[in-house]
Amino acid sequence: MASELPVVLITGAAKRVGAEIARTLHRAGYDLALHYRHSRNEMDALRSELESLRPDSTVAIQGDLSDVSALLGIVEKCTARFGRLDAVVNNASAFFPTPLGDATPAQWDELFASNTRAPFFLSQAAASALKKSSGCIVNIGDIYGEKPLARHSIYSMAKAALAMMTKSLARDLAPEIRVNGVAPGAILWPENGETYLNRDDVIARTPLKRTGSAEEIAKAVLFLIRDATFTTGEILKVDGGRLLVV
Repeated sequence: MASELPVVLITGAAKRVGAEIARTLHRAGYDLALHYRHSRNEMDALRSELESLRPDSTVAIQGDLSDVSALLGIVEKCTARFGRLDAVVNNASAFFPTPLGDATPAQWDELFASNTRAPFFLSQAAASALKKSSGCIVNIGDIYGEKPLARHSIYSMAKAALAMMTKSLARDLAPEIRVNGVAPGAILWPENGETYLNRDDVIARTPLKRTGSAEEIAKAVLFLIRDATFTTGEILKVDGGRLLVV
């Protein structure tokens, strides 16, 4: 069934920031292809919530983004369901410390696979469909792709590569496709309960003196998709000014 509304594919959409991006875009009138890997229960709950507001407006697509051969299939499932694709939000990400001396090649592979390789090859897989709609790509980065986070060198390197990918693809895919990014600061703390930074110190060193919200990241994504029609190759920092003083 072809959609008359614009369609966005969101990776890692089942919970946390990804789920809030989904809610915000859905409220703004987008149909959604919601990717998840393991979080089936959370995805079912999110789809039930969104479908209750507008039936037949979402599709869930399970997949392992580290499997590059599966990425074209994710795009094809989206276009088979909706008949179009207008934007891709590369949100899925792995995050954990890799202190020098203990870091492993497996950790390198996992962090680069989720934060750099998957966004690149998913963007490549989606490019043909996005050109047809004069669409866009939004990559969810991190301020630590610009300023390194202690004990997280591989993660910071992977996010730095994502930032360069954003700029490179903006040039390569123009003029048909815009490519931009969002670089959050302190938004949500790790869901496993581990804290790698002192929360009070983070807030004290943030000019706006608070952490941000997932909704604020989602609003930035909506702006880049819907409103920033003459913007490409830019990375919007949503960090309360923290990068000014880090």
